[in-house]
Amino acid sequence: MSLTLGVIADDYTGASDLANTLTKESVRTLQTIGVPDAALALPDADAVVVSLKSRSVPAEEAVKMSLAACAWLKARGASHILFKVCSTFDSTDAGNIGPVTDALRLATGAAIVPVTPAFPETGRTVFMGHLFVGTVPLNESPLKDHPLNPMTDADLRRVLARQSTGRVGLVPLKDVAAGVDAIRARLEALALDGRTAAIVDAVFDADLVAIGAAAAGLPLSTGASGLGLGLARALVAGGRVLSQAGDGGAITQGIAGLAAAVAGSCSAATLEQIAVAERVMPVLRLSAERLVTHPDEEVADALAWAKGRLAAGPVLIAASDNPEQVAQVQARFGRTAAGLAVEHGTAAISQGLVAAGVRRLVIAGGETSGASVDRLGLPAFLVGPEIAPGVPLLRTAGQAGEPMVLALKSGNFGGPDFFARAFALMGAGVA
Repeated sequence: MSLTLGVIADDYTGASDLANTLTKESVRTLQTIGVPDAALALPDADAVVVSLKSRSVPAEEAVKMSLAACAWLKARGASHILFKVCSTFDSTDAGNIGPVTDALRLATGAAIVPVTPAFPETGRTVFMGHLFVGTVPLNESPLKDHPLNPMTDADLRRVLARQSTGRVGLVPLKDVAAGVDAIRARLEALALDGRTAAIVDAVFDADLVAIGAAAAGLPLSTGASGLGLGLARALVAGGRVLSQAGDGGAITQGIAGLAAAVAGSCSAATLEQIAVAERVMPVLRLSAERLVTHPDEEVADALAWAKGRLAAGPVLIAASDNPEQVAQVQARFGRTAAGLAVEHGTAAISQGLVAAGVRRLVIAGGETSGASVDRLGLPAFLVGPEIAPGVPLLRTAGQAGEPMVLALKSGNFGGPDFFARAFALMGAGVA
C-alpha cells in the first residue's frame, strides 16, 4: 500500500467524520482502529485514517500513540500527515492537542503547523483566532458543559499556547481571503518569527480550499474535517490523488440481522435526538448512578430489555443525560469514575447486543464509540455514504465472523431525526 495522505484522529467518531469528508471528495479512504497489525490485509487506498482513542487520555500516552501512528503512515508513503481533532477543539490546558502537535512537528520535520478546527458545513468557524459554534463563541456554546473537556475559552491561540511548548501565531481571514500564496507567505513569516503553530481563520468552505492547498505542501497540519476537505481537493487538483467515486450500495450489501443504537453523549444535539427517537422506537434510559454502583446489574437489565424487543425493530439504549444530572453524578463519584463507568457500561451493552444478533449498530458519542469499537475488536472500516454531515455508514473489514454496518456519531452531529435516518439507510427502518 502506498499512501498520499495519512490521518491521525484523536477519537473514533472524529475519524469517521474525516473519512466521510474524504470519501465525499472521491478519495479512496480506509479507516483503521489503532495502528494496524502487520498481518492485517488492507485494500489499496490513497488515504488512511488511523483512529485513536487519545483525546482524553494523559498527554504522554496520547503522544506515544500518535507517534506510532505517524511512523506507520510515513513508512507507507504518506507525504502529508493531518492530526485530526474535534471541530470544537476539545482539549484541556494539560493537552492533548498541543503536546501531540508538538511531537508530530518534530517527527515530521515541520517548521510550523497550520491549525484550524473550522468546518462551516457543521457550523464551526474561526475568526481572529476565535472559534464559533453556530452564532456563539465556543465558551458560550453547550461545549462549556462538556463532561470531560469543558471548553471555557474561545480564543484558540490562548488555548493552544497554554498546552504547547512553542509560540502560537495567527493567519487572519484577510490573508486567507487573499489566497494560497498569501497564506503560505504568512506561515513562512510566522515561522521565521519563531512561531511553531498558527491558528488559521476560516469562515467559508472556500477558505478551507485555500488553506488545504497551502497546507498540502507542508509535512503536517492539525485540524478538523473541514481541513481534510481542503487537503482532499488540493491533492486531487494537483494530480497526487486520482478522484474515484465509491460504490455506496456495497456498504450495506449482504448485511441483515437485528438493529440497535447505544448513546452515551450528553450533548444537546444527542439529547434532542433521543427525545425524537422515543416517538418511533423503544428507548431505554440507563441510570448513570447504577452504572457506577451496580454496573453488571444495569448492563444485564438493559440487555434483557433489548432482547425482548429487538425482533420487532430497532431499539435505543441511552446513558445520555442533561448537564445538571451529569454534574450531580460527577460530584458524588468524581468526573473520571463517572465517565469511565458510562464508557465501560455502554461498551458492554454494545458487545451484548452484537452477541444477541445485532449487525446494524448506531453508536452516539465519541468516548462511547471508542469504548464500544475497542470492546468489539473491530480493526478497520470501509467508508460508505453519508447519514448526516460528518457521519458516514461504515462496513467492518478485516474482522472474523459476519460483517456489520455501523454509524459512529460525534455527540453534536446530526439532525433531530438522526437515529431513524441512520436505521433507514442501514435497511432497518422504524415504524
